[in-house]
Amino acid sequence: MATQQMAMLGSQAKELEFYAPIYQLRLVRDGRQRIADRRIHNPADAASLLQTYLQGVDREHFVVILLDTKNQVIGMNTVSMGTLDATQMTGREVFKPAILANAHSIILGHNHPSGDPQPSPSDVSVTRILVAAGKALDIEVRDHIIIGELRHLSLKERGFM
Repeated sequence: MATQQMAMLGSQAKELEFYAPIYQLRLVRDGRQRIADRRIHNPADAASLLQTYLQGVDREHFVVILLDTKNQVIGMNTVSMGTLDATQMTGREVFKPAILANAHSIILGHNHPSGDPQPSPSDVSVTRILVAAGKALDIEVRDHIIIGELRHLSLKERGFM
């Protein structure tokens, strides 16, 4: 084979090379919020934390509270911001911060800007899907709290999970 032909084959081979990207995942602190007790003892504790965090928002926000093995808060993440009456998310988005923070369990939470914390059929359905996903990932979904104007509702206390 001529030297020129070999050089052409070498350049074609280089054009076909592919380099896999190398990623580094990081959990970045975006702020902090004062809490009365680091440990979540009951739905009212989680609701209090969520009410403070969501104070003044004008549309629906879906939040995940990240907990360690002692039910201590290790972080919170806003998974999704939606409209006046809906927000969309996937299990991937809900569990990603939990995996990155090495959370043992999570509490789901979202607000109803209407002020009425009654769960919609979609709220119940999404909760059940996320509970199943959590079981597959070995991350327990402890509760789903809906924040209304003057009160909150625990889907666990209501028997929806």
